[in-house]
Amino acid sequence: MRSYTLFFTLLIIACCNGKETGNDPTDKRVYYSHTEFSMGADLSYVNQILDYGGIYKDSGVVMNPYAIFRKYGANTVRFRLWHNPQWTREVYTPSIPGMYNDFNDVRKGITAAKSQGMAVSLDFHYSDSWADPGKQVPPAAWTGLSLGVLRDSLHNYTLKTLEKLETAGLMPEYVQVGNEINSGFLLPQGDRWKKKDDFITLINAAIKAVRDASVSSAIKPRIIVHIAQPENVQSWFEGMSAAGLTDYDIVGVSYYYMWSSVSIENVSDYIAGIKNLTGKDVMIVETAYPWTLNNADSYNNIIATDKLTVTYPANQTGQYNYLVKLTQEIIDGGGAGIHYWEPAWITSNMKDRWGTGSSWDCNTLFDFTGNVVKGMKYMTYPYNFKK
Repeated sequence: MRSYTLFFTLLIIACCNGKETGNDPTDKRVYYSHTEFSMGADLSYVNQILDYGGIYKDSGVVMNPYAIFRKYGANTVRFRLWHNPQWTREVYTPSIPGMYNDFNDVRKGITAAKSQGMAVSLDFHYSDSWADPGKQVPPAAWTGLSLGVLRDSLHNYTLKTLEKLETAGLMPEYVQVGNEINSGFLLPQGDRWKKKDDFITLINAAIKAVRDASVSSAIKPRIIVHIAQPENVQSWFEGMSAAGLTDYDIVGVSYYYMWSSVSIENVSDYIAGIKNLTGKDVMIVETAYPWTLNNADSYNNIIATDKLTVTYPANQTGQYNYLVKLTQEIIDGGGAGIHYWEPAWITSNMKDRWGTGSSWDCNTLFDFTGNVVKGMKYMTYPYNFKK
């Protein structure tokens, strides 16, 4: 009886500190709340993968993927939202009735994530397709609009989207106003470098829409401004506060070993520098690392073998150690979270514009049979927050 009493006493203490321990009293797993540290996963492809034959398993047992991520410590799920992604219908022959990564698909995903008790990060791409540092194309419906009309369209779209989610009891805890907006967004009007004042006008319209939508909501979404690769962030934000970009909460950063010049050992310094410059919280909102060099299908994988090191080989242990190291680096720099990009993009019969299956199956947190790999466990590692 004493051991059980001690265990439940420790459990209560841990929960009061925003953490839960595993069921086994000798288990060192720690479950963090998203307000303490956001352990996130971008699961934007999951609904489509499930529709096209993908199966997720834990130790050979088929499970709901959202439940798997919750079991392994995820407390936040991220979803991308495209304006009118008709092309997601048209890549199939014949065209399918619905679309993916549109409002209805995202609402389905948010419902599934919140049913598991996880917070949600909604990533507005403000495009009909992928938005990233090299491509920021406005939705077709907004092409050629004047700055004033574009501003109003952006505000109204953001506002109405969030109002519909609020009505359904699905207000997200985090909202990204643009995805990897190194060059700005809604180009050419929203060019961060050539038309900074116009860019500020547009992004502030999106930010205001998020604030307006949450006035009567119990959930007040934290607003994320998202830049790709830590080496680009400080120069991007220099002068932006004076120009009028102030009403946001988090600097979101993509950090990929393949495309960043920053070594993992220096991530904490960059996080601290960004936080000091902006006065905002900082999160890595996209990252990934391979667990294998092999490929599950004919869709060529995205991987950079020349960037891998002996310290972090492309195997399950290497991936796990890399993610533990990166997460501790973020914590040491005063960061507020880490979100893994598409850790569930396993092979299936789903299609995109470039192939069938997955170009990311070597970077997932599942093996080629859909089983959880060791890397999934990084979210419950007992990290040191004392520094």
